[in-house]
Amino acid sequence: ERSAVGEHILLGGDNIDLALARHTEAQLAAKGTKLDALQLHALWQQCRVAKEKLLSDDKLKDEPVTILGKGTGLVGGTIRAKLLRKDLDAILLDGFLPAVASTEMPQRARRVGLAEIGLPYAADAAITRHLARFLRQPAATAEHGAVRRGPSGLACPTHVLFNGGVLRANLVKERLLAVLNGWLTAEGMDHAVPLFGEDLMHAVARGAAYYGMARHGRGVRIRGGVPRTYYVGIESAMPAVPGLPAPLKALTVAPFGMEEGTELRFPDRTFGLVTGEPAEFRFFQSTERKNDAPGAMLDEVDDSLDELAPMEVTLPGNEGELVPVTLETVVTETGVLQLWCVARDGRRWKLEFNVRASHQHA
Repeated sequence: ERSAVGEHILLGGDNIDLALARHTEAQLAAKGTKLDALQLHALWQQCRVAKEKLLSDDKLKDEPVTILGKGTGLVGGTIRAKLLRKDLDAILLDGFLPAVASTEMPQRARRVGLAEIGLPYAADAAITRHLARFLRQPAATAEHGAVRRGPSGLACPTHVLFNGGVLRANLVKERLLAVLNGWLTAEGMDHAVPLFGEDLMHAVARGAAYYGMARHGRGVRIRGGVPRTYYVGIESAMPAVPGLPAPLKALTVAPFGMEEGTELRFPDRTFGLVTGEPAEFRFFQSTERKNDAPGAMLDEVDDSLDELAPMEVTLPGNEGELVPVTLETVVTETGVLQLWCVARDGRRWKLEFNVRASHQHA
């Protein structure tokens, strides 16, 4: 049974490869060779190859990196550099796997006012800080005492299963275990024991294939449910104040651990649904608030909630009509959370979003 789920963090091998490429680019620039965007991208890929060779053979001290120059000659226009093992180790251990305390959380970079629309990459590259944040998540009632915790509240795992190609390197696994076991020692707990799989490069693909078989009754499926608690924003019925929006409350529509294929109804709460004109629906999620009961109303939206992308839709009905509705929540087998608004006369409106990808639809 799954007890906790961390954030999906875009941080791993690609980040390491780019850091190595930037380091090599700086070395080339110091010698008078400036790279353009295309050459940097090629260097990025070459550093990935060099990194994998160095991490797979402890005897290698360096690995050549070669990219094409801007000249017309095939050989004369070649740019050559070396990726040194000592530089690789320093970037990995100091930049991505620093030895930090279990109380150190990921740093949040100051945001620029305008940014390109793209993937939500992690602002802090220190993997160990993200691990500390995950283990510092508040305990959920659903744990039922199954998760051992230290005196400070740190979740203290007994075993660690490595997954993903970057973790094939002994250097990475050893540093992660050293940092984790240091935290466990400080909590007075025994060290975690590493578990070993067959092939880390194909572990994710095999896991996905096994999950597909388990859904058809041909394997053991881990019981888990939704990995976060989900809320919908409810506008408060308050007198209007010039220049200020109405206060927003948050209704718990899907508690942490709600099983896929189940539904919840909230017949005791009635809300007004706007139809026939554009209306904005705001949804929130939380990895911290694991014990909020279905239908619980939070009087304010605080920092424990993360807002998802708002949804603006025009629901069918009379223009500007405020229809009294009750709410129903369904989590499908494919991980889609459906929020149904049910009127007394039988009319129904559906809002939905993917709890695995957080993309909303109406």
